[in-house]
Amino acid sequence: MYSILSIRGLVSSLLLVGIALAAPAAQDLEVRQASCNIPSNRRCWTSNFDITTDYEQSTPPGGSVSYNLEITEVRNWKGPDGVVKNYVQLINGQFPGPTLFAKWGDTITVNVKNSMPTNGTSIHWHGLRQLGTNLQDGVNGVTECALAPGKTRTYHLKATQYGTTWYHSHFSAQYGNGVVGSIVIDGPSSNNYDIDLGAYPITDYYYDSADDIVLKTQSAGPPPSDNVLFNGTNINPLNPAQGQYSVVKLTPGRRHRLRLINPSVEHNYQVSLVGHDMTVIATDLVPVNSMTLNNIYLGTGQRYDVLIDASQAVGNYWFNVTLSPTGLCGLSVNPRPAAIFRYEGAPNALPTNSGTIPPDAACQDRTDFTPVVTRKADTTNLVTQVNDPAHNLDISLNFTAPVTWFVNSSAVDVQWDKPVLDYILTGNTSYPRRENLVFVDEKNVWTYWVIQNLSPLPHPMHLHGHDFLILGHAASTTFTTSLSSGLKFDNPTRRDVTMLPASGYLILAFKSDNPGNWLMHCHIAWHVSGGLAVDFMERRSEQVALISKTDLAAYQQQCADWRAYAPHAPPKIDSGI
Repeated sequence: MYSILSIRGLVSSLLLVGIALAAPAAQDLEVRQASCNIPSNRRCWTSNFDITTDYEQSTPPGGSVSYNLEITEVRNWKGPDGVVKNYVQLINGQFPGPTLFAKWGDTITVNVKNSMPTNGTSIHWHGLRQLGTNLQDGVNGVTECALAPGKTRTYHLKATQYGTTWYHSHFSAQYGNGVVGSIVIDGPSSNNYDIDLGAYPITDYYYDSADDIVLKTQSAGPPPSDNVLFNGTNINPLNPAQGQYSVVKLTPGRRHRLRLINPSVEHNYQVSLVGHDMTVIATDLVPVNSMTLNNIYLGTGQRYDVLIDASQAVGNYWFNVTLSPTGLCGLSVNPRPAAIFRYEGAPNALPTNSGTIPPDAACQDRTDFTPVVTRKADTTNLVTQVNDPAHNLDISLNFTAPVTWFVNSSAVDVQWDKPVLDYILTGNTSYPRRENLVFVDEKNVWTYWVIQNLSPLPHPMHLHGHDFLILGHAASTTFTTSLSSGLKFDNPTRRDVTMLPASGYLILAFKSDNPGNWLMHCHIAWHVSGGLAVDFMERRSEQVALISKTDLAAYQQQCADWRAYAPHAPPKIDSGI
């Protein structure tokens, strides 16, 4: 295997072509901005909305944007690092899929056509709150049936939040085959910047199909990734003459906004830019007060909006990804994945300074960010809830093939032809244990959840339908109520993905203010494939009244289509999500 220095050296004589970011140019973004949102005052949005507006309570008037996404299968596809893959699934023929752009307050219409010959699909809009629109969440087996081959589904999304997120298939581990893309919702910012560089996904990349890897993980540990891609490209680590580095252009003397996304199926990693700090202004879709760091831990599913000042000498700088030497955050054939950040006026060449590997974050994200829009949890129910087994989610692992992940001794196993929503619509309370349902029936109260990790691996935990408050966490410790005094209730870090430490615990809170069926799961595809998920069934008695006739008719038709096709579908090989 080549060392990273020899890899970089082997291509030093090549002329590297800059890779355009999957985003409009800065001047195009400027056209879409509201009149008061200018480089010197990004906190403003319109005369009545700014960075301090509680976006869960108020949404500015917006326009309408629409997109068409077609999912296809491609055989013998030449990937961005020059290696031919036997099988991929693409959106509009590209990888990653197209970036969806909107402004805060817009209504987004997305027509999804399944043009795959045998596979079903569903598209989840990661991090979007979906207040009152649970049927638009895009989780087959929970809020909809799988979308059958040849059929089209229209999603209607309201941009009540703003910032950076992504969308992906929730049909088994399908997004690992390429059914994934970014979302940019323009809005105010807690700090000023000159240039928006757009979405920048950094993802693990495998030559085997996600389906084949799922089967392998049912009897063994996951394989290392074959590469790590930056905005969809990188050199081949074993043949550096193939592929090309991602190149991001910086304008000297200007401040740039970069929207980092980790849409990996397994990797959690740290990112750093040689010679530069990054100032965090958003965690997932939550604006935060500025925090300047020299490296950032990016868990699977997480996003960070960061500001980068182009204040160094004109030149080329490595943008590095570092995986924990423990292997617990993922392994890759590429020993030091990197992209190039190039100042305007710099030569078309490789950087010469490899930089310093940051201290190992031990697979743990930071939880000391301060949200701009504050939340303070009411602790009235804390002790009662954390002592209630119904509010304790114990995660465990069965190492005997098939390898299975359990929550409270049960692995989730959704049914593509009978979503959880069916039980709500029909008033059927004979809930199967395999759905891993957790009931939240009280209205508008803070609910507290103790997630205890009985396994030796960390997990990036994602909740649909809510941002959660991260009250506390610890590694190699069992939570007891005596530790409650160390929890933070007054405006703690808030987001929709955070790390559950290995052999430790995580304490989360969310308010029961969004009736629906909301999945919480580990975002490592192999873990949720193996069963690591629960479904919060929130305010059951109110859900039917929130479903419009149009949405109900679309839901029923999609289920009828899938049930007609299901006898011809390939067998389900995992949890289904």
